[in-house]
Amino acid sequence: MELFYINKKYFDALLSLELKPQQKSKLFSDLCRINILYMINKAGSGHVGSSFSSIDLMSWIFLEYVTKDSSNYFFSSKGHDAPAMYNVMISTGQLDASMLHKLRRVDGLPGHPDISTPNIVTNTGSLGMGISKAKGLIKANRLKNSACKVFVMTGDGELQEGQIWESLNRLRQEKMKELTIIVDHNKFQSDRKISTTSDLGSLETKFESFGLKTITCDGNNVDEFASSLNTLIASGEPSVLISNTVKGSGVKYMESESLSDKDFYQFHSGTVKQDIYEKSVKELVNNIKDFIQKESINYVFELTTEKFSNTSFKKEFRTQSLIKAYSKALIGEAKNNKKIVALDGDLILDTGLIEFEKLFPERFFECGIAEQDMVSQAGALALEGFTPIVHSFSSFLTSRPNEQIYNNATEKTKIIYTGSLAGLLPGGPGHSHQAVRDIASLSGIPNLEMIQPSNESETTLAVKYALNDTSNNVYVRLCSIPVEIPFEYSSNHKIEKGVGSVISEGEEIVILSYGPVLLTEIWLSKKILSKSGINPKIIAFPWLNQFSTEWVKDQLDNYKTIITVDDHYIEGGFGEKFIANYIKTSENYNGKKIFSLGVDEIPVSGTNQEVLKHHKLSSHEIAKTVLSLIER
Repeated sequence: MELFYINKKYFDALLSLELKPQQKSKLFSDLCRINILYMINKAGSGHVGSSFSSIDLMSWIFLEYVTKDSSNYFFSSKGHDAPAMYNVMISTGQLDASMLHKLRRVDGLPGHPDISTPNIVTNTGSLGMGISKAKGLIKANRLKNSACKVFVMTGDGELQEGQIWESLNRLRQEKMKELTIIVDHNKFQSDRKISTTSDLGSLETKFESFGLKTITCDGNNVDEFASSLNTLIASGEPSVLISNTVKGSGVKYMESESLSDKDFYQFHSGTVKQDIYEKSVKELVNNIKDFIQKESINYVFELTTEKFSNTSFKKEFRTQSLIKAYSKALIGEAKNNKKIVALDGDLILDTGLIEFEKLFPERFFECGIAEQDMVSQAGALALEGFTPIVHSFSSFLTSRPNEQIYNNATEKTKIIYTGSLAGLLPGGPGHSHQAVRDIASLSGIPNLEMIQPSNESETTLAVKYALNDTSNNVYVRLCSIPVEIPFEYSSNHKIEKGVGSVISEGEEIVILSYGPVLLTEIWLSKKILSKSGINPKIIAFPWLNQFSTEWVKDQLDNYKTIITVDDHYIEGGFGEKFIANYIKTSENYNGKKIFSLGVDEIPVSGTNQEVLKHHKLSSHEIAKTVLSLIER
């Protein structure tokens, strides 16, 4: 496998040339596109489409405003275009050149921008916050009597978040002439066109209604957007540049213009297949050479080739996908229950709802990136006798609409909340997407049961239980990554409230956890511990806030050491609740060693194994910790 990139010396050479700014920016952008592809394919994940649509404007703003005046700010509120911004920063010397090779690595660049990275203005990834942060920057500079310009980039999907529109209300009133809002208007969001998901209507009319100076331009045409920006800045008013762009701009095969309303965009996230990757690099190289020849520019560059050995390892255990199992189980239940309706927050691919929409289009409701709105819609559907199932990533579903979830609970109806991408993994996107506080966030919601299944069969049982066996609201917490799971349940396995399953017998030590990732790591740690003569009992406990006192006491009272392991912050997690419940209800806990393991700091971004190791939750780290605990 071969990857290609442009060495920084060629960027330095370009920036030293006496060229028209527009010529320089055009070449710079296309060179960055080659390196964006390199970064994402080397990392194994990232967002190509939005990086390509935004790179032209990013290049111009950095070259003309940020690098020439350190008092100016630029950041992207939408976050998915981080590879584009990182490349511009590397190529202008604002980030070390070695970072080109470290996207989504523990010692490199996080999947979404974080201020731990030099010259990053603010954390982004959670949508809707950018304009509010820009206002704060402007007010801070005014207090310090410092002049500045602030450029903040937003995206089509992000404009569906309510905070965006809250943030516009006082811009005119506070005369924030320092602010230029840039909309990367590529007409797509995660998977499909905004006209299908949440039609935005006339953006120009919307922004102008807030009293903002607004211009619409071609955001991939440097001559046009450069002129438009000059006009906006010269106006002395808070302003908006609506930049009509093409998702995947720069590579014909990746460009979104030919797609219909119902088509899925294939290059939103993830790596590019090798054959398409090589064709894309070739096209970009040819585009650059053609431009150099056309403009008679004295500039040469070459690609650096990096080879990877694509070694395949024999799988020890069967790989399981809980999202696929969830999708199949949901469809099975929906066929027999016409009251089931599904709501989605622009994550139809990631939450397993594609087949549901195909089979039950009248019972599928796309709500876009508007979690509070979606959850309140579900509340009204429940009041009218339906059984709504709300879907999004766990980090977004449990935090932003938390008040709406509580409001629904006070109406004593039944709603199921399905949160995918739960826990530490995948580690690449970074802390804005790693759901490690969702259990704590929902712990104060009355009449809400929380379940995290640990394999495909238990996922099916969890869906059946949530829909048929309880009158309470249910939060189904799902791991999204495929996992090689070393344990299986018996054919008569069932979900019983507050009861776990012993997946490996042992003596003296009992370890309790949930979900496929950590239970697999604990299972593997047992092999390591056996070399030291330690044989822990392992319990898979799918219930995150429900405990059968009788069952728990029966399983734990004869053990000297009790350890819980959380795919979540220790504080507010399962372990804290479980241990508190055990101590409260058992007379035999005195003299026992009781410990909670889990996340105790802001999660890092990196490969899955890097992240588990860093947080001491890999099999080897768990084994080390267990040894240290029992030796105390």
